[in-house]
Amino acid sequence: MKFILSGLKNSCHTKTTIMADISIKIKDREGNIHEVAAPTDMNINIMELCKIYELPVEGTCGGMAMCASCQCYIISPDIALPEMSLDEEAMLSEAFHVKPNSRLSCQIPVTLVLEGLEIELAPEV
Repeated sequence: MKFILSGLKNSCHTKTTIMADISIKIKDREGNIHEVAAPTDMNINIMELCKIYELPVEGTCGGMAMCASCQCYIISPDIALPEMSLDEEAMLSEAFHVKPNSRLSCQIPVTLVLEGLEIELAPEV
């Protein structure tokens, strides 16, 4: 994990922000593993991270949990992911290739707690 301290100063107060890149491993559909640096200060999700690194995630709905084209499998169960929303559960109940560890990557924001996360991209439909 790489930390960067950033300080903003004005006459009234000082604000310090900690920014960090975390490491995430993504297994693509050909079995190749990509270890990527994921910025925690850009308010992105795993789907967007895959697109940044030009990995084959479609994300047809733009991250609204309405298409399942960004489905992935969570390989590292020890990482505390956000709870699945009702919308995400409903979309996965209609998707193909669903496994017990399936999630929509658009519904997982990149945060510090994801350090060391390992995922696998689900097959295309």
